[in-house]
Amino acid sequence: MTETYADIIVDISHEKLDRPFQYVIPKELEDKLETGMCVQIPFGTGNRVIKGYIIDIGTVCKIDRAKMKSILGVVEKGVSVEDKQIALAAWIRKNYGSTMIQALKTVVPAKQSVKKLEHKTIERVMTKEEVISLLGESLRKKQVAKARLLQELTEQETIPYEWVTGKLAVSAQAIHGLEKTGVIRIVSTTSFRNPVRFGAQSEQRKTLSPAQQEIADTVIQEYLDGMPSTYLVHGITGSGKTEVYMDIIERMVALGKQAIVLIPEIALTYQTLLRFYRRFGDRVSVMNSTLSPGEKYDQCERAKKGEIDVIIGPRSALFTPFPDLGVIVIDEEHESSYKSESTPKYHARETAEKVASLYGASLVLGSATPSLEAYHRAEQGKVKLFTLKERLTGGELPEVTIADLREELKAGNRSIFSRELQELLKDRLEKKEQSILFINRRGYAGFISCRACGQVMKCPHCDVSLSEHRNGRLMCHYCGYSEPKPTLCPKCGSRYISGFRAGTQQIEEKLIEMFPGVRTLRMDGDTTKTKDSYEAILSAFANGEADVLIGTQMIVKGHDFPNVTLVGVLAADLSLSANDYRSAERTFQLLTQAVGRAGRGTRPGRAIIQTYQPEHYAVCHAANQDYENFYSEEILYRELGDYPPASHLLAVQIYSKDEASGDALAAELANMVRDTDWFQKELTESIRQKKKPEISLLGPTPATIGKINDVFRFVFYLKSSNYEKLVSIKDMLEEKIQNRQLRTEMVQFDFDPMNTM
Repeated sequence: MTETYADIIVDISHEKLDRPFQYVIPKELEDKLETGMCVQIPFGTGNRVIKGYIIDIGTVCKIDRAKMKSILGVVEKGVSVEDKQIALAAWIRKNYGSTMIQALKTVVPAKQSVKKLEHKTIERVMTKEEVISLLGESLRKKQVAKARLLQELTEQETIPYEWVTGKLAVSAQAIHGLEKTGVIRIVSTTSFRNPVRFGAQSEQRKTLSPAQQEIADTVIQEYLDGMPSTYLVHGITGSGKTEVYMDIIERMVALGKQAIVLIPEIALTYQTLLRFYRRFGDRVSVMNSTLSPGEKYDQCERAKKGEIDVIIGPRSALFTPFPDLGVIVIDEEHESSYKSESTPKYHARETAEKVASLYGASLVLGSATPSLEAYHRAEQGKVKLFTLKERLTGGELPEVTIADLREELKAGNRSIFSRELQELLKDRLEKKEQSILFINRRGYAGFISCRACGQVMKCPHCDVSLSEHRNGRLMCHYCGYSEPKPTLCPKCGSRYISGFRAGTQQIEEKLIEMFPGVRTLRMDGDTTKTKDSYEAILSAFANGEADVLIGTQMIVKGHDFPNVTLVGVLAADLSLSANDYRSAERTFQLLTQAVGRAGRGTRPGRAIIQTYQPEHYAVCHAANQDYENFYSEEILYRELGDYPPASHLLAVQIYSKDEASGDALAAELANMVRDTDWFQKELTESIRQKKKPEISLLGPTPATIGKINDVFRFVFYLKSSNYEKLVSIKDMLEEKIQNRQLRTEMVQFDFDPMNTM
């Protein structure tokens, strides 16, 4: 009879997590064990009994059978934080496709080989008179450094160690010499790093409106009744969604629970964290990619020990190991950054539902422009929908004008600013009011091409055009390759080489040229590379140090600047041209968020949307801030094309250093799916009944960007309304790939991808 074996991790938080140990599963345990369970095993030469977690079960013996040990039994105990992390990793592995180790590395904070912050102090042990006597002796012996320390000890009993070695310039050897003779003792204390550095000023608590209060009361009451649920708060920009979140969290904390607040971008952390810190003090902390490994690990340890109640950060903060989680809040839930682009390609919104179910916690989603997935589920009754239709300040949504750039060109205006936007910018500068100019581009230029032959300067390692930067170099924003800008076309030798200049730097230069003396700040990928650059730019603009903030997407999401009364959206329709089924949704969300930055104070706001497609439904509905009508129109396109959320989509992505082998593997995997009995049966049945098949396959084909960093990319797609059917296909392909043991190729799975390849 075939034996079964289990791969077991003995320490799930160890940084070298790629070392599982294989054990025999005894016959009496074969029907009782499953992935994620905690078991007792003999370990090491002494066979000491320890606990471990099963990460895989199979029939393949990977080591010498004679040296293999058997599992002793199942650990019977209450559900711990570690058990929940294992269960979550197993769920991620199953639903998104990865190895269990990849899933565990995503979920579990790895132990870091970093020192804790150590604070040393020097305390006087002898009496003051005894120290004075020693001081005289040291001066006679000309022990100058020692005398300096003894002199300080005659005046104070405790001195910081760093001050003695730094300010007094006393060596560690001299300090330890005094310690040995019993003059002093060195006291060490350790503490966790806290990345939050704000003053202790408190924020005046705002009174919730009846609509806001209803949301908070419902969430808390259903939690107290033992019926936590998922809630979608659809609130227009400025309607006070954050106030609702804070009220819910404050009441959860009063119940002894903890809270996770997810925000889409690091750029939003500063303002959000500041508001929460003023409400919750040092019981709130942050988790994001700007933290050092030591700071990240310390925040997890603080969470485990109950030293913090609220953690704020992007999607990775979802895995903070709180012992008693009460609520998860996902602000701006529609943002694409909540989807991981590396394996496992999980979505924070779906994963948060699983985390909430494991802890019995509530999940609150919030957005002015909800994702079609979340709103579709609300329409189906799977999510409870709340709507906030009034601005907290009592002000109105900004007046929005669509500027047709085709008409501007006909009128002789070749500027990147429409005539009306120029007039409004001048007006705001005269009134000392602030403006925001937004463009979804980065760098100094879009692309460089030859006007004579049409040759576009491309990256030799990626299938994308190079962008021009102000330093005269062309750069690839995918792999970092750069080269000097050529003076002659490398193809035809022409001198007519120039770029489509629509970057943030170009806008800034034109603005200064048009309005000499204007104070500008620029926020894009090039100006926010350092750890504190986001906070520095945002706080400077909030403090009125600039008249105009120019930037890319990060400046239009979630920020609240009361003195901003004008928003200009330049080249609004660039994102409509993307080869992606989500392009209209993304454009609508981006434009709605952008115009919502204006008029958030007491003064009315204006917004100008500049576009070459003024009649497009995404642009028109965004100008009217009309989500419901946009959703009604967009969901029809999704249903017609069988795209999420009307159906599910699985992208099977193949990467290879060799183009031919990558192409062949993509074709082989696609044919594996086509040749299965159930696929053929489904295809035959759909033809016979003249209906759409429950599952369909598109491709394989080279990706839209066929090569990045010398790696060729191929993809094929599977569509089905049955998510479990797609998971079973993923499982089948994973098994085939594992048996193939690929050497130069790599295969990844992406369910309901945010970006099509």
